[in-house]
Amino acid sequence: MAEVASMVSIIQGASRGIGLELVRQLLARGERVVATCRRPQEALALADLAARDPALRVLSLDVTDEASVAHAARALDGERARLLMNVSGLLHDGDLGPEKRLADVDPAQLARVFAVNAYGPLLVAKHFAPLLVHGERAVLANVSARVGSIEDNRLGGWYAYRASKAAQNMFTRNLSIELARRSKQLAVIALHPGTVDTALSAPFSSRVPDAELFDVERAARQLLGLCDDATPEKTGQFFAWDGSRIPW
Repeated sequence: MAEVASMVSIIQGASRGIGLELVRQLLARGERVVATCRRPQEALALADLAARDPALRVLSLDVTDEASVAHAARALDGERARLLMNVSGLLHDGDLGPEKRLADVDPAQLARVFAVNAYGPLLVAKHFAPLLVHGERAVLANVSARVGSIEDNRLGGWYAYRASKAAQNMFTRNLSIELARRSKQLAVIALHPGTVDTALSAPFSSRVPDAELFDVERAARQLLGLCDDATPEKTGQFFAWDGSRIPW
């Protein structure tokens, strides 16, 4: 990839879990990092990293609020990015949870999940894409999920989460086509991190064999490896944590 010293890596959704670990690993590699989250004042682990490492900059960004996304992007005017990774996702929260059957579908919950999982990464791309278009190698990576693959769906259920990730995947594919016209050195990819031992997967991880449940250190390392290997020839594709292709 392009020279790390002259560019910045941006992690959207960095307050905890995979996003926070991605920030840690990028800093350990000597990169300059911009980490975004909804409420930086409550992201204590992120604030501690920023206090100890001047290479980290923390910005407030709420993917459900376009004005917030635009404001964060303007704060980076003049920067060039080598990596932008959209990490934040919503599967369950309070009364919201994945639907087991059609009768559980709720329009308000559908809208909320789509706002975070589908529209959010698209709005981030809308405002941050100019930072990636500079003639050198760069990567826009959206953290998706295998359950968002239409062809791979064998179990049904999880209407909001599956469909929002499928929509996110279509947005990723669209972005790969449009942004290729602006930079031949940009790869736009969707990534499935596997099942990771985080709060998002905690209610469901008891059914996952130990060998298939990744800790955040391994998951982040694998995602960064995929981004490091993402040449422009791979743009518009959907990859699992091990580098295998996932059907849309």
